[in-house]
Amino acid sequence: MSDPRYRCSFETVAEQYERARPLYADAAVDWIAERLGLGARARVLDLAAGTGKLTRQLVARGFDVVAVEPGDEMRGVLERVVPGVEARFGTAEEIPLPDGSVDAVTVGQAFHWFEPERAFAELRRVLRPGGGFALLWNQWDDDDPLLGPVDRLLAAIRPEAVAGATWREACPVPLEERRFRQRRPLGVEAIVEWAGSTSGFVNASPADRERIAAEIRRLGAGHDGLVSVATEVFVGQFSDGSSGIRATSS
Repeated sequence: MSDPRYRCSFETVAEQYERARPLYADAAVDWIAERLGLGARARVLDLAAGTGKLTRQLVARGFDVVAVEPGDEMRGVLERVVPGVEARFGTAEEIPLPDGSVDAVTVGQAFHWFEPERAFAELRRVLRPGGGFALLWNQWDDDDPLLGPVDRLLAAIRPEAVAGATWREACPVPLEERRFRQRRPLGVEAIVEWAGSTSGFVNASPADRERIAAEIRRLGAGHDGLVSVATEVFVGQFSDGSSGIRATSS
């Protein structure tokens, strides 16, 4: 399992995470629903749901969502900002749901923290026959004139679990991959706060945090207020069946 210093660090910045992190591209969420064949009232598990960034987008599409999140602070924010959603304590390695109980599983910004073999086994267990999963990450778009340099600045403090994407080596099925870009209004201070909600920043020394924040403000001089955020999505299916996914390697 990845270093708990990083994996559990979001508990200390739950409110900041909620303020700072952008939602996923709507086109990405729509594509997932199409690829997973999700109809009205489909039962969807949002795993490691955090403060409910993806949860609220699934609920808005009419799905019957259960959000599983191990962090008490993160889950508390989720329950406040997505009122009425079913929220449970649990981990990817021990999902608190019965066998074959969901049509799809989504994981936003989190699969790199899991023990991948155990997590994939649990996804297979809780999915109904033919069910599929979608793994999403919002990324600092390298092609964006501000977020690209910020991403390279943060790379020096980024933990290996985030940078390495080693989970792909353990994936037992082919994956279909897509990337969606969204233009969002995001000021320099909001970008500083987003950076401050990342695991590397939270665990950096006070001097490094001050230096990085100052450098982001320097890079943002003259920023026009719009940025491009990239949502990367991977979709997979464990077997042929009702979801109708055509899984392809990427």
